Amino acid sequence: MTERADSADGLAHTLQPRHVAMISFGGIIGAGLFVGSGAAIHIGGPAVLLTYLGCGGLVFLIMRMLGEMAVALPNRGSFADYAAIGLGPWASFVTGWLYWYFWVYTVGAETVAGANLIHDLGISAPVWLIGLVLVAVMTATNLLSVRAYGELEFWFASLKVSAIAAFILVGIAWLVGFGPGASRVVTMLAQHRGLFPNGISGVLAAVPTVIFSMMGSEVATIAAAESASPVANVVRAARTVALRILMFYGASILVILLIIPWDSVLPGHSPFAAVLDRMDIPGTATVMSVIIITAVLSCLNSGLYITSRMLYELARRGEAPASLAMTARNQVPMLGILIGCLAGFGAAIAELFLPDAVFSYLVSTSGDIILFVYMIIAFAQIRLRRRLQQQGRVLSLRMWLFPWLSYGVIGAIVGVLLLMGVLPDQRSTLLLSGLSVAVVFAALPLRYRPKLYLGSGA
Repeated sequence: MTERADSADGLAHTLQPRHVAMISFGGIIGAGLFVGSGAAIHIGGPAVLLTYLGCGGLVFLIMRMLGEMAVALPNRGSFADYAAIGLGPWASFVTGWLYWYFWVYTVGAETVAGANLIHDLGISAPVWLIGLVLVAVMTATNLLSVRAYGELEFWFASLKVSAIAAFILVGIAWLVGFGPGASRVVTMLAQHRGLFPNGISGVLAAVPTVIFSMMGSEVATIAAAESASPVANVVRAARTVALRILMFYGASILVILLIIPWDSVLPGHSPFAAVLDRMDIPGTATVMSVIIITAVLSCLNSGLYITSRMLYELARRGEAPASLAMTARNQVPMLGILIGCLAGFGAAIAELFLPDAVFSYLVSTSGDIILFVYMIIAFAQIRLRRRLQQQGRVLSLRMWLFPWLSYGVIGAIVGVLLLMGVLPDQRSTLLLSGLSVAVVFAALPLRYRPKLYLGSGA
């Protein structure tokens, strides 16, 4: 049975700085990188590295915007609250529900990826059954306490960050000391239809998959609400996300492309394991498989956490059923966690009917949805910044080249969405994402209650 918690916002504030830092630090590393990168490389070829760098820059700028708003208006909750302050209460409703919807897809994608990876290790149980077990274990962890979630995520993230760093170092060492040499690497790239085998359209078509793989750093704006220093944690994430993306994504993808032919990478299979097989280091492929499974479980763990907290915030603002704002005695929003659990179960069951398409479909659709969320955040930052300037406020953390760079982010997002409407392979996922956005806007009059909105003007 649930009850109102005693704290002001109903949640426990037991996450320590190391928890929030590692949640943000490791939140970007999961199935999207370890498995989804295979689909991205297959779509874009070697030039997909440009996709990763471009998407990394976009995420970096979005995080800079969130950091600016967090410094200007401290202790206001997640970015859905900042969107509402900048654009009005409708923005918190739309942003909150779309972001929840994004993480529902993510829970499904991570469930499918983790179940397939464990099955590939030799577990004879059906993939869907493995998925059910994974979701059940992660759900139990989230139900224990937010401290249990934070501690488990800390060690999960520590392991996968260390693994990526080791992968990059081993790959560079192999290329320099034991590999085919620089000239052979360049020849290999050129012989496999060049750097742009699928043209510029292939580079752009990989954007949804790559964007999905980079989601997670903004989790700090939500997890920070259950820590003692929310603003400092958000600002720290805003300032360091670019370095993390360049290191873990740019370097690891470059190592993959230099060691194995891009056209040997298969969607749905991890290119990291293929690279270790190519280097023929005994035992490393199995170790990497275990690490990849750990990374997937980490993102599944975070997905269940985020879906529950977004539902909790929406309910507190009167934009979701009030029962979702109830917490158990340990100050955990139990009902929201169970709803996220059902999403994972649904993905595992879907594996029965579409075993070869579920993961790619979930990944692509999730990437589309987050682009709409980012666009709302960018518009909110522009409106809020102008309001603060009119008030004569001086900000210690600011978006560069305002407002032109902010408008540039919006223009880039619109351009990507328009391009996806032109590409045949992307139309179906874009259509489903657009339908999701339309459903949220259509539901706005049903749950929109300004009098219950917790925020206020700047």
